[in-house]
Amino acid sequence: MSKYDIAVVGGGMIGAAIALGLAQQGKSIALIEGSAPACYSPDQPLDIRVSAISQHSVNLLEKLGVWEDIAGMRVCPYKRLETWEHPECRVRFDAEVIGLEQLGFIVENRLVQLGLWQALKNHNNVTLFCPDKLERIHYCQSNHLHFSSGVSIEVDLVIGADGANSKVRTLAGIGTTSWDYRQHCMLINVETDFAQQDITWQQFTPSGPRSYIPLPPDSDEKKHTARASLVWYDNPKRIRQLGTLTEEQLRDEILRNFPKELGDIKVIRSGAFPLVRSHAQSYYKKNCVLVGDAAHTINPLAGQGVNLGFKDVEVLLEELGDCQILSEALPRYERRRRFDNLTMQTGMDIFYKGFSNNHSLVKFARNALLRCAEHSGVAKKHVLEYAIGLK
Repeated sequence: MSKYDIAVVGGGMIGAAIALGLAQQGKSIALIEGSAPACYSPDQPLDIRVSAISQHSVNLLEKLGVWEDIAGMRVCPYKRLETWEHPECRVRFDAEVIGLEQLGFIVENRLVQLGLWQALKNHNNVTLFCPDKLERIHYCQSNHLHFSSGVSIEVDLVIGADGANSKVRTLAGIGTTSWDYRQHCMLINVETDFAQQDITWQQFTPSGPRSYIPLPPDSDEKKHTARASLVWYDNPKRIRQLGTLTEEQLRDEILRNFPKELGDIKVIRSGAFPLVRSHAQSYYKKNCVLVGDAAHTINPLAGQGVNLGFKDVEVLLEELGDCQILSEALPRYERRRRFDNLTMQTGMDIFYKGFSNNHSLVKFARNALLRCAEHSGVAKKHVLEYAIGLK
């Protein structure tokens, strides 16, 4: 049975980042993942799954030495953020207020993962088990992991970066506190008639928010078509109904339900998923530790899920870096990350539920609050800095 310092289960963005950081510390790493990211080509269609990578997350990816390669594929910087319910009661955020060139970048999840995987190939202390799947863990002085391929390995620590339905979390016997928002979310990639934009915006409606996320323009210099990802929140029945429409029918529904800021569009592709919040009751147990969605999921309202995951990576790397007995780092990691993750989850829930109430007095109060927030000066600046991870 091969022996490693650490096994990372899950090779997505968060798992690949923690594996790379630990490999750079000189630890022997086993990375277990079901499928490798496809190679990149500029003429590939844009994926549905994209993330708003904050400047704080960019800083981490730069430290890991991968951001330049990721940015060299395709990313879309955004400088402004705008939120409203009533058109005259808007909150606007701008990167210039905090002295940055941009608030962050919109990037396809697969390309972030791919950039990290390319860097992992340069480390001979990383062994990749792909395609493979964790089946069970035998707990003793060290953990014995058994895979569906029949391979077994021995490790001192297991890191669960295997998503919201984490097998590591289940095998370690860690429970979760979770609930269903009773809403689904449709992601729709479109071409737009408007020129390429540097803003992401969100309008709240009685049935749920409507969001706009700029995407990298078409790579064909002759066309250079502006593109965007639209996010449509609604009840599950409505989202299922939208999923049965043709692209032209879906376009008509979008134009009827999105604000005029969108302009005309052409639907390229779409997909949907349910909204669920969960938080692990503990971040570690039996020499297993959780990061990213395995530890916490959040309403995607402000696009903070992956950025919280990268904060987990940053802190766990710091705690494991100088630790001779790896398990001793785990309580410190949880103390540093649980409160921040819970604060962001709660803040998003308050915001979401506050705008889900259609009572006239509540609507008046929240729009008045948005109007006040727009002119709050220093307070608005602090909110923006916290949201993008600078606080």
